Amino acid sequence: MELWEYASHDAVGLRGLITSGQVTAAEVEDAARRALEAANERVNGLALPIFDPALDHADDGPLAGVPFLIKDSGPMAEGVPFFLGSRAIPGVTPRHDTDLMRRVRAAGLVTLGLTTVPELVVSFATESLRYGPTRNPWRPDRGVGGSSGGAAALVAAGAVPVAHANDGAGSVRLPASCCGLVGLKPSRGRTPCGPDLGEPGFGMAVESGLTRTVRDAARYLDAIRGPAAGDKYTAPPPPRPYEEELAADPPRLRVAVTTRAWPGVPVDPEVAEATARTGRLLEEMGHAVAEASPQVDRDAVLRTIMTQMVALVAPLLLAPRRPDPARMEAVSRRILRMAEERSALDLIAGLDEQNRLTRTVGAFFTEYDLLVTPTLARLPAPHGTLRYDDPDHTVESWLRTEFDYGPFTSLFNISGQPAVSLPLAQSRDGLPIGVQLVAPYGREDLLFRVAARLEEAVPWRDRVPPEGLRRAGGR
Repeated sequence: MELWEYASHDAVGLRGLITSGQVTAAEVEDAARRALEAANERVNGLALPIFDPALDHADDGPLAGVPFLIKDSGPMAEGVPFFLGSRAIPGVTPRHDTDLMRRVRAAGLVTLGLTTVPELVVSFATESLRYGPTRNPWRPDRGVGGSSGGAAALVAAGAVPVAHANDGAGSVRLPASCCGLVGLKPSRGRTPCGPDLGEPGFGMAVESGLTRTVRDAARYLDAIRGPAAGDKYTAPPPPRPYEEELAADPPRLRVAVTTRAWPGVPVDPEVAEATARTGRLLEEMGHAVAEASPQVDRDAVLRTIMTQMVALVAPLLLAPRRPDPARMEAVSRRILRMAEERSALDLIAGLDEQNRLTRTVGAFFTEYDLLVTPTLARLPAPHGTLRYDDPDHTVESWLRTEFDYGPFTSLFNISGQPAVSLPLAQSRDGLPIGVQLVAPYGREDLLFRVAARLEEAVPWRDRVPPEGLRRAGGR
């Protein structure tokens, strides 16, 4: 396969070529290896050299033969070391697969590499000192978001059609917005976290992936959804596969649209207009659209996220050998210190904030079926904007900087609703703009129905980044 031909197909398309015998899985893998090498030179999205051979996988799953990448966010695959993007973690090698990884293998996905993340996987910018900045294929001087930044850059560049990602405050949706991708955060309990991770961040972090098309997001979620062994809390099972929902029109929906960030920060006019235009399009489709949003206390969101961070870094503090703070970035050191100093009462207060915010959002979705917001408040930021290694930052001041940039996503990690970022617009300068759709708890089916209609109305498939491998018009 020519690189442009390989990169022009999404995951479902590649699987179709393999099934029909037009290409072999080996030919697809060979093209993917060449594509990864070429794309990574441009975007710096790989945390390790390309795996040789690929990780073991089934040859008869729903995505058999489709190239795939996993994220450097913790123990995932047996024998593959993880670093959490930190120079202080030399590489910890898991002795077994997570439940999620077993599903990835069973789906037939061909895992070829590990993608870059910010240190400790907490920033909205993927530019750790360990890896250096991951560059945006739409414009190399701009960031790719975080924390699933390496995954987003390589999917957008055409190296692979789908990659593992997870989302604890926006880490799937923000990179999707920056790179012009589909980024779904499922409902809490929809996908397994795996035996080594439990429920990180009190259930705020959810496993998912990044794709270029809605149909790929649906097939991937169908392949990985469902509780892990021993899970006590799971989302209600959908009545049918998500891929089947794509052909169904949604009923007439009560749609709320807002372009006002709950922290009160300004929203870029081009971002706001893209969101408002999506609302008008939904109204033209027959839905009842009104301006509304949950009434949210910004400080309560910040306090809840700080509680989540304590849970996320606790394994480092409990490890037999702690990472050397001198080899960590400035905000990482402060997060570890904050976690050590927090009392049990602080954690209980944070959980109480999470409960109250969850009830607020739950009540909102008794009046509305869908919420439409920007994904980011601004266009993709230049490298260095969020200043994670700035010693003048406190944890709180850094979080405020983060949420001035991406204020719309973390609330739904706290409350557990499914949300998706769709690449529905571009700026005058050609940068991607994502629009976020949020549905009631457990209603990914509704998100897929609406997303499929929007993809038909505002097709984005032929938008290709200048630093990518794809060609406009390729299928």
